[in-house]
Amino acid sequence: MPHALLSQADIDTYQRDGVVIVRGLFADHVEALRKGIERNMAEPGPYASNNDKAGETGRFFDDYCNWERIPEFAEVIKASPAAEVAADLMGSNTVQLFHDHVLVKEPGTSMPTPWHQDGPYYFVEGQQTVSFWSPLDPVTDASLRCVAGSHRWEKPVLPTRWVKGDAFFDPAPYMAVPDPDAEGMDIREWEMQPGDAVAFNYGTLHGARGNTANARRRAFSLRLLGDDARYTQRPGPTSPPYPGHEMQQGQRLREDWFPTLYTRG
Repeated sequence: MPHALLSQADIDTYQRDGVVIVRGLFADHVEALRKGIERNMAEPGPYASNNDKAGETGRFFDDYCNWERIPEFAEVIKASPAAEVAADLMGSNTVQLFHDHVLVKEPGTSMPTPWHQDGPYYFVEGQQTVSFWSPLDPVTDASLRCVAGSHRWEKPVLPTRWVKGDAFFDPAPYMAVPDPDAEGMDIREWEMQPGDAVAFNYGTLHGARGNTANARRRAFSLRLLGDDARYTQRPGPTSPPYPGHEMQQGQRLREDWFPTLYTRG
C-alpha cells in the first residue's frame, strides 16, 4: 500500500506526467525548515547566490548542499516522510539523499526562476529520481510550474546559468530552452500551503514566476535518488560540483556523501 499521503492515482500520475502535488508532506516540519532557512541566509554556504541580474528588482537568494551544517535541515530530512513517499513515487526499493536546496524570493523580486530541467546540471543518470519543492509561506502566483510529460522528451534541455544565461556545456547534444507559455505546453501549478510539496522528476521542465506579493516566498527543495541512479560524467563542471568525489562512470553514488535514507521492508 502507498504511504498515507499518496494514492495509487498519485503514483500513476507521477510516472506518467513526471509531476504531482503531495499535500502536507512537510506540514509537521514547517517551523524547523523556516529556522533552517534563517540560519542558511545568515550563514550562507559556498554556493549561495543573490541572483543579482541587471534590470531585475528585489532579492532572489538560493543556496544548496547545506544539510550537513544546518541541523534543522538534517533533522527534517531524517524525520519527515519524504524518503518513504519518494520510494512509492519512484517505484524504488531504496532512497538515497542527493542534496537540499533553499530558494527565497523577497517581496518585489521580479526575476523568475528560469525554465530548466534539473537532470542536465547533475552528474546523475536514472529514471528513478524525485525533487520535492515545498513552500514555507502560502503561495499562489509564485508557485512552481512544471511541464507535464517533459521528463520523457528525447533530448535534454540545455542547462544554462540563471543570471548570465550562458550554457554550461556545448549546446549541440541539447535542445534549446523552450517557452512553455508561448508554445501552449501542459503546465501544472497549484496554490499551496506551507508544507505542501510538488514532486517532480529530474527530467521535468520547471520554473517559477517572480514574487509580486507583499511577503517573502521561502521554499525548501529536497533531491532524492532511487535504485537505478548512477554517476555519469558530464562534459564540464556540474551543479552541484562536489569536487573530489572520485566516483567513476556507472557507479552508485558513494554512501558516505549521499546516505541511504530509506530501504523498503
